[in-house]
Amino acid sequence: PKCRASRSQTDVTFLSLINKASTCSLASSHVSVAALHFSASLWYWEPSLLAAIGSHVHVPAKHQQVLTPPDDPSVPKWLTLRGNRPLVVARGGFSGLFPDSSQPAYNLAVTTALPDVVLYCELQLTKDSQGLCKTDIRLDNSTNIATVYPKREKTYDVNGQQVRGWFAVDFTEKELFQSEVSLVQPILSRPDIFDNVLPFSTVQDIRGLKPPSFWLSVPYNMFYKLHNVNAEKFVLETSKSVIINYLSSPEIAFLKSIGGKINKIKTKLIFQFLKGDAVEPTTKQEYSAILKDLASIKTFASGILVPKEYIWPTNADKYLEAPTSLVSDAHKLGLEVFAAGFANDMPGSFNYSYDPTKEYLQFVDNSEFAVDGVLTDFPPTASEAIACLAHNQKMLAVRGPLVISHNGASGVYAASSDLAYQQAIRDGADAIDCSVQMSKDGIPFCLASVDLSGDTTAVTTFMARGSLVPEIQSKTGIFSFDLTASEIQSLKPQIAVPEETLLPRNPANKNNGKLLTLAEFLDLAKASKSVGILINIENAPYLASKKGLSVVDAVSKALANASYDVIVTQQVYIQSDDTSVLSSFKNVSSYKKILTIREEIGDVPKQSLDEIKKFADTVELRRPSLIQSTDDGFILNFTKVVQKMHSANISVFVAVLRNEYTVIAFDFFSDPIIEIATYVQRLEVDGIVTEFPATATSYKRSPCTDTRSQNAPYNILPAEPRALLAAAEVEPPAEAPAPTLKPSDVTDPPLPAVLQTTANSAVTEPAKAPAQNGQPANTANLGLSLVLTMIFSLLSLCYYH
Repeated sequence: PKCRASRSQTDVTFLSLINKASTCSLASSHVSVAALHFSASLWYWEPSLLAAIGSHVHVPAKHQQVLTPPDDPSVPKWLTLRGNRPLVVARGGFSGLFPDSSQPAYNLAVTTALPDVVLYCELQLTKDSQGLCKTDIRLDNSTNIATVYPKREKTYDVNGQQVRGWFAVDFTEKELFQSEVSLVQPILSRPDIFDNVLPFSTVQDIRGLKPPSFWLSVPYNMFYKLHNVNAEKFVLETSKSVIINYLSSPEIAFLKSIGGKINKIKTKLIFQFLKGDAVEPTTKQEYSAILKDLASIKTFASGILVPKEYIWPTNADKYLEAPTSLVSDAHKLGLEVFAAGFANDMPGSFNYSYDPTKEYLQFVDNSEFAVDGVLTDFPPTASEAIACLAHNQKMLAVRGPLVISHNGASGVYAASSDLAYQQAIRDGADAIDCSVQMSKDGIPFCLASVDLSGDTTAVTTFMARGSLVPEIQSKTGIFSFDLTASEIQSLKPQIAVPEETLLPRNPANKNNGKLLTLAEFLDLAKASKSVGILINIENAPYLASKKGLSVVDAVSKALANASYDVIVTQQVYIQSDDTSVLSSFKNVSSYKKILTIREEIGDVPKQSLDEIKKFADTVELRRPSLIQSTDDGFILNFTKVVQKMHSANISVFVAVLRNEYTVIAFDFFSDPIIEIATYVQRLEVDGIVTEFPATATSYKRSPCTDTRSQNAPYNILPAEPRALLAAAEVEPPAEAPAPTLKPSDVTDPPLPAVLQTTANSAVTEPAKAPAQNGQPANTANLGLSLVLTMIFSLLSLCYYH
């Protein structure tokens, strides 16, 4: 009886029984096999607990195999130290949204992350030994203390570095809590509406939250000791009332000293590595040197916390290099490995295409290793990556909205290049798109814009061809209809910095790939045997009446030549903002028509719905027509436009989704997956037009998309309007409602007759393009565009370096 415990007993009870039953031996005959099976089950679900038990109970070799559970194909096989799922460690709570280490940050981390989330507190100590949770020893970096106590700035030696600022050790608890000192968000890419209202959190405050697990970091023990504040004493006293599951420090002496005094059954000691050239204060060695002797760390710690670059380094151009052997080496010694430095708004490498979940997967779902946990400012994103996106790369996408590329995977390769289309197909897009632009001699091309100055190298070669065409756009451009097919084919595609995001994309592939004619695009799509095609037609009236070019006839002929008018296995979508263009394809019943509504709308009456139905099966709407937001990135309302379109049996595609956090509302947690989830789950769109198809298809493959499922490992929840504004008790200024779509806004006049010119009398596909010898000229607007492009590039270099 002393050696047995039922499944219903708590872990603490089981441990106490083990401790009390010091005379028990699992080798003795009176211990039942059932007890061993109970241990096996416990090992499987609570590996850390059984590891602790293992230090108290001897398990004979002949019984050790039962500690490994039988293979279960439904359970992912993690390459962590003990085979359990990697932990999500929330640095300062949800510090990517709320001020670091505030009560709302910790609360939101618990409610939005996986159930076993670990709350991380970096310890700062006041003059009277009160423990605060605050990242960075300088309080002025993330509070308003400099304005409250402007004369209390000091300069101290902190582990060999002269640091100037405001320090907790110079203040009493009363001075910090009974004053106007409050927290602020120090990172400019994050919301500031919670600034100057939230107080510090104490270590004891975290106890009140009853977190699943608690991690206390003590990075400045030696500094506090020099100022007569005892961090070790504080930790030991705190551990009597607060369960500290993980205790970390970058100071070896601290961990060695406290290791003989703290209960290691409850608390794991973790050695924290700082930057490689930083000096560890005990040994006076650089951390890069200590890294070479992991075996010595095993003598005083059970794990290590390292900057993520220690595991997956990046080169100077922000591309991944080969992984180091650190995780494998540490695991061989029995050390757990935790990686630090994850944040949705601090992209680590261009390899991730601004999808933060890809970065987590790089660390937990590769064929060589998995870290045992990730330290992150955005715990919901880490949770969805680990619980929902890992181990499902080979799964087929579940039913859901269509994923349509926007100029191919133009977030990865140059827009409308062969590489962008090939990438979109590999990424699982349901349809790839071609925005048809006409050459001067009547050849249809797939080009992101009729103005070639942004997405191609036309500026460097054909600046002299620049012109102003008010019917097309308000600025000067180099237009496809002013260049011959061979001249267009002499150009290279170019990855442009989107004006909306101002963030660079994949510079190593800036000009890779080639531009395609419509015929080449159709051949590429047909070779895939399954991907649909979306043909977008713009500027048809101008091309017909002013340039003598019939883009409608060119598209119809190309589709017929490729047999798409009879193919039934690959869906064809014809898209235009002109209803007369859509009417031109009504004789091919298999083609689905999409009406583009570029203007922001807030409502659509029945009369307008009836007009749309005459020409289209689907509408493509811009994001603001579905979700209305403030200028500073907070969601105000969901419109009823999708609901009304669906009531008329009209499908809705939303465009254009991008991964860059700079264009994602704060309510989406700077996470493109949550933005997609909101459009799918709350607004029920029928299609997602995106420059990053891989992100959308990874969401569709996830088992977490059905919030009603009781078996989902985690729920990817949509955002709710005004949730953050309400949390901050902020009332946004009243904004004028978006206009209603009127029937007259829908219908366009018939297409004009095609102007007869000598250029359109005989049109053939171009031969291989010759080299081009155009000379640049001083065109004012184009020169300005080039200057702006250079400025964006310089800004990007500053951002990444």
